[in-house]
Amino acid sequence: MLTLNFPSFPVLETERLLLREHALTDADTLFAMRTNENVMRFIDRERPKTTQDIETFISTFNEGFKQGQHLAWVIALKENPAQMIGSIGYWRTNLANYRAEIGYMLHPNYWRKGIISEALNKTIAFGFSEMKLHTIQANINPGNDASRQILLKHGFVKEAYFKEDYYFNGQFLDSEIYSLLK
Repeated sequence: MLTLNFPSFPVLETERLLLREHALTDADTLFAMRTNENVMRFIDRERPKTTQDIETFISTFNEGFKQGQHLAWVIALKENPAQMIGSIGYWRTNLANYRAEIGYMLHPNYWRKGIISEALNKTIAFGFSEMKLHTIQANINPGNDASRQILLKHGFVKEAYFKEDYYFNGQFLDSEIYSLLK
């Protein structure tokens, strides 16, 4: 069975980006993103009510990394590594089957600049080489064409379309599943 046991949080670098661990100092920025309707338009998750909710989320998530359950990075520009502009990471790890779901979000000021593509290249490579994943999966809202296109660009293949398989905000929503094999 796969284990996610790193001695310290793996910081990744690309040409423009630093992918680092979430810190409590990111709470205000993450709260702003997770309450921004443009950012969350296709992310069907509860919105935080307070910055404290986000601080709890960050602490819980960082503890989950220490327990080998998931791994997520803050996306920051190298020129300003303290300023979070997005996040990317692996959630819903299925250790028995060497699978993890990848997810990402980015502040609208940085959309259409190739940042998610750059971050995906690095995290996909890390997922296969360092985490030893066999499959990386993505679950998207079918209305999110931008996410669909970035996944296809990176070699993901559509595996499924589920009708009304997810209940959120009083309604049943559809899901599209994409995956990439090692």
